[in-house]
Amino acid sequence: MADKLAVHVAVGVILDQDRNILLARRAPQSHQGGLWEFPGGKVEAGESLELALRRELREELGITIGRTSALLEITHDYGDKAVLLDVHMVWDFTGEAQGLEGQPLAWVAAEELTRYQFPAANVPIVDAVMKLFKG
Repeated sequence: MADKLAVHVAVGVILDQDRNILLARRAPQSHQGGLWEFPGGKVEAGESLELALRRELREELGITIGRTSALLEITHDYGDKAVLLDVHMVWDFTGEAQGLEGQPLAWVAAEELTRYQFPAANVPIVDAVMKLFKG
Protein backbone atom coordinates (compact mmCIF):
# COMPACT_ATOMS: atom_id res chain seq x y z
CA MET A 1 0.00 0.00 0.00
CA ALA A 2 3.02 2.26 0.16
CA ASP A 3 2.57 3.46 -3.43
CA LYS A 4 -1.02 4.65 -2.97
CA LEU A 5 -2.75 6.69 -0.33
CA ALA A 6 -5.42 4.74 1.55
CA VAL A 7 -8.89 6.25 1.75
CA HIS A 8 -9.61 6.76 5.47
CA VAL A 9 -13.12 5.53 6.27
CA ALA A 10 -15.10 5.81 9.52
CA VAL A 11 -17.25 2.68 9.92
CA GLY A 12 -20.04 2.00 12.40
CA VAL A 13 -21.23 -1.38 13.62
CA ILE A 14 -24.65 -0.12 14.72
CA LEU A 15 -26.71 -2.10 17.24
CA ASP A 16 -30.43 -1.76 17.87
CA GLN A 17 -32.12 -2.45 21.23
CA ASP A 18 -32.27 -6.18 20.36
CA ARG A 19 -28.54 -6.24 19.48
CA ASN A 20 -29.19 -6.68 15.77
CA ILE A 21 -26.60 -5.10 13.47
CA LEU A 22 -27.38 -2.67 10.67
CA LEU A 23 -26.06 -3.49 7.19
CA ALA A 24 -26.31 -1.38 4.04
CA ARG A 25 -26.02 -2.57 0.45
CA ARG A 26 -23.53 -0.72 -1.75
CA ALA A 27 -24.93 0.89 -4.89
CA PRO A 28 -24.35 -1.30 -7.98
CA GLN A 29 -22.24 1.39 -9.70
CA SER A 30 -19.97 2.00 -6.67
CA HIS A 31 -16.65 0.33 -5.83
CA GLN A 32 -17.51 -3.20 -4.60
CA GLY A 33 -21.10 -2.48 -5.71
CA GLY A 34 -23.93 -4.80 -4.70
CA LEU A 35 -22.11 -6.14 -1.63
CA TRP A 36 -23.28 -5.51 1.94
CA GLU A 37 -21.27 -3.33 4.31
CA PHE A 38 -21.26 -1.70 7.70
CA PRO A 39 -22.34 1.95 7.22
CA GLY A 40 -19.89 4.82 7.25
CA GLY A 41 -17.88 6.97 4.93
CA LYS A 42 -14.79 8.99 4.19
CA VAL A 43 -13.04 11.03 6.86
CA GLU A 44 -12.64 14.50 5.32
CA ALA A 45 -9.39 16.50 5.57
CA GLY A 46 -9.08 18.09 9.01
CA GLU A 47 -12.06 16.13 10.38
CA SER A 48 -11.77 13.96 13.49
CA LEU A 49 -12.78 10.33 13.29
CA GLU A 50 -15.64 10.90 15.76
CA LEU A 51 -17.02 13.85 13.77
CA ALA A 52 -16.74 11.89 10.51
CA LEU A 53 -18.64 8.93 11.97
CA ARG A 54 -21.37 11.21 13.35
CA ARG A 55 -21.68 13.13 10.08
CA GLU A 56 -21.68 10.08 7.80
CA LEU A 57 -24.30 8.18 9.81
CA ARG A 58 -26.51 11.28 10.01
CA GLU A 59 -26.19 11.90 6.23
CA GLU A 60 -26.58 8.24 5.17
CA LEU A 61 -29.07 6.97 7.74
CA GLY A 62 -30.66 9.96 9.49
CA ILE A 63 -29.53 8.83 12.94
CA THR A 64 -27.66 10.61 15.72
CA ILE A 65 -25.20 8.31 17.43
CA GLY A 66 -24.65 8.07 21.16
CA ARG A 67 -22.02 5.92 22.87
CA THR A 68 -19.35 4.34 20.67
CA SER A 69 -16.19 2.35 21.25
CA ALA A 70 -13.30 1.41 18.99
CA LEU A 71 -13.48 -2.13 17.60
CA LEU A 72 -10.55 -2.42 15.17
CA GLU A 73 -8.58 -0.80 12.35
CA ILE A 74 -8.21 -2.52 8.99
CA THR A 75 -6.00 -1.69 6.04
CA HIS A 76 -6.83 -3.39 2.77
CA ASP A 77 -5.56 -2.97 -0.78
CA TYR A 78 -8.06 -3.94 -3.48
CA GLY A 79 -5.51 -3.28 -6.21
CA ASP A 80 -7.47 -0.37 -7.68
CA LYS A 81 -8.08 1.24 -4.28
CA ALA A 82 -6.61 1.06 -0.78
CA VAL A 83 -8.69 1.67 2.36
CA LEU A 84 -8.07 2.26 6.05
CA LEU A 85 -11.22 1.33 7.95
CA ASP A 86 -11.57 2.79 11.45
CA VAL A 87 -14.33 0.62 12.89
CA HIS A 88 -16.40 1.58 15.93
CA MET A 89 -19.25 -0.14 17.73
CA VAL A 90 -22.28 2.17 17.97
CA TRP A 91 -24.05 1.10 21.15
CA ASP A 92 -26.95 3.52 20.96
CA PHE A 93 -28.49 6.10 18.67
CA THR A 94 -31.58 8.22 18.22
CA GLY A 95 -33.78 8.39 15.16
CA GLU A 96 -34.95 5.64 12.82
CA ALA A 97 -32.31 4.36 10.41
CA GLN A 98 -33.31 4.90 6.78
CA GLY A 99 -31.38 4.51 3.54
CA LEU A 100 -31.26 8.24 2.75
CA GLU A 101 -29.06 7.61 -0.31
CA GLY A 102 -31.44 4.95 -1.66
CA GLN A 103 -29.41 2.07 -0.23
CA PRO A 104 -31.25 -1.03 1.03
CA LEU A 105 -30.79 -1.68 4.76
CA ALA A 106 -31.08 -4.86 6.83
CA TRP A 107 -31.06 -5.44 10.59
CA VAL A 108 -29.24 -8.74 11.10
CA ALA A 109 -28.52 -10.92 14.13
CA ALA A 110 -24.77 -11.42 14.64
CA GLU A 111 -25.03 -15.14 13.89
CA GLU A 112 -26.63 -14.32 10.51
CA LEU A 113 -23.75 -12.11 9.28
CA THR A 114 -22.01 -14.97 7.48
CA ARG A 115 -25.03 -15.28 5.13
CA TYR A 116 -24.24 -11.89 3.55
CA GLN A 117 -21.57 -11.06 0.96
CA PHE A 118 -19.17 -8.31 2.08
CA PRO A 119 -16.21 -6.54 0.46
CA ALA A 120 -12.96 -8.28 1.48
CA ALA A 121 -12.00 -5.41 3.80
CA ASN A 122 -15.18 -6.02 5.85
CA VAL A 123 -14.45 -9.70 6.56
CA PRO A 124 -12.29 -8.94 9.66
CA ILE A 125 -15.19 -6.81 10.99
CA VAL A 126 -17.56 -9.77 10.65
CA ASP A 127 -15.01 -11.97 12.47
CA ALA A 128 -14.56 -9.42 15.29
CA VAL A 129 -18.31 -8.98 15.74
CA MET A 130 -18.88 -12.75 15.78
CA LYS A 131 -16.23 -13.10 18.55
CA LEU A 132 -17.77 -10.22 20.52
CA PHE A 133 -21.22 -11.81 20.46
CA LYS A 134 -20.10 -15.35 21.30
CA GLY A 135 -19.35 -14.30 24.87
